[in-house]
Amino acid sequence: MSVINIQNLTRDYGSGKGIFDLSISVDSGEVFGFLGPNGAGKTTTIRHLMGFIKPQSGKCQIDELSCWEKRDEIQKRLGYIPGEISFFEDMTGKEFLRFNMEYRNLKDSSRMNELIDRFELDPKGKIKKMSKGMKQKIGIVAAFMHNPDILILDEPTSGLDPLMQNRFIELIREEKKKGKTILLSSHIFEEVEKTCNRIGIIRNGKLVTVDSVETLRNRHMHSYTVNLDTIEEAKAFAKDFDGECNGKSVTVVARQGLETIFMNYYGGEHCD
Repeated sequence: MSVINIQNLTRDYGSGKGIFDLSISVDSGEVFGFLGPNGAGKTTTIRHLMGFIKPQSGKCQIDELSCWEKRDEIQKRLGYIPGEISFFEDMTGKEFLRFNMEYRNLKDSSRMNELIDRFELDPKGKIKKMSKGMKQKIGIVAAFMHNPDILILDEPTSGLDPLMQNRFIELIREEKKKGKTILLSSHIFEEVEKTCNRIGIIRNGKLVTVDSVETLRNRHMHSYTVNLDTIEEAKAFAKDFDGECNGKSVTVVARQGLETIFMNYYGGEHCD
């Protein structure tokens, strides 16, 4: 059953900017990766899901509720990390997280404290004096602390160092095992490869493909045949490169990584 359902969604800003006839569904318990360079339409799509933008045409639903008409009800249930996080910067991190607890009527702070420890967050200082990475950690804690069943994450590890990125990947895997439904927009290919069931690639506001990571890899698989001088050399080469030996010839299958596959869809365009 689809928890997130986008059908023929269009928002035309003119000059080729926006999203056009976009259709995506994310099933219950699925982690869906949403890839595309800046300006491709990822954040516009997510803003529709959050009810920040009214569709010009098409449909946008979460749990069969209209994302625009029922946005207040939906937002209370979601975990959300925006692409550009805005805070009450005169607050300390601790004050902001306490504010979120009150907003969500949370009585138990154990999950919040667990996440603070996991991401080595010191929430006592003023937010306006914090680094980009520290602010991102506050955003992660705020999104996950109420244990939501649905998460919409727009570049969630932006500004984090590799160690914290890995901890975030572990967190997503744990949430996946719990059956959470997650839409993950990211530029970090390892993050997507290690967590997502399926991936949608968007280009110029249009979806160019939706497939599982495995299917995308298989579709972009290449085989090469290498001829060696002797059978012994061929056997050794086959062993080293996991190839198939046929006399003095060895066939090796090479699978492209997700980043290379992504760049194939973009014709080599820079995607940062």
